[in-house]
Amino acid sequence: MSKLNIGIILGSTRQGRVSPQVGEWVKGIADKRGDANYEIVDIADYKLPLLGEADATEQATAWNAKLATLDGFVFIVQEYNHSITGALKNALDYARDAWNNKAAGIVSYGSVGGARAAEHLRGILGELSVADVRVHPALSLFTDFENGSVFKPNDLHLTNVNGMLDQVLAWSGALKTLRQ
Repeated sequence: MSKLNIGIILGSTRQGRVSPQVGEWVKGIADKRGDANYEIVDIADYKLPLLGEADATEQATAWNAKLATLDGFVFIVQEYNHSITGALKNALDYARDAWNNKAAGIVSYGSVGGARAAEHLRGILGELSVADVRVHPALSLFTDFENGSVFKPNDLHLTNVNGMLDQVLAWSGALKTLRQ
């Protein structure tokens, strides 16, 4: 059986964001495992306008084509006002079938580890027929980031990241059988 393809989705598009640092950290851990093909998928690269406000046929087609190549996801989620970013919600809404019957893990960060954003994302993922996994690395802006901008994770998060990846791969493999 070929390796699964797992996309590490960066959930923010703003200037000065730290999600690329967190995403690269997760990818570094994942790549050392050698058990799947992991890639960073930056929603900022797709330049999706707000859904319904402009013709986005080209962007939406590219976004859906990328998602269709992936068997599962790890969302890098930052908490904004107790929820996910508008950019992530918009990107989620631009696809439907490309999300269905796949698994996802969540790595969140914020003042309380991004827990509220992760919970909001779980509700959205359920509506999109994405099976979100239980293990959830939650990073604190106070202990895992220097000055709120330089990512310096505590070693204790390695166990959770690997546990989350184990679950994402197990569920992604099982759900792939539904899509074949």
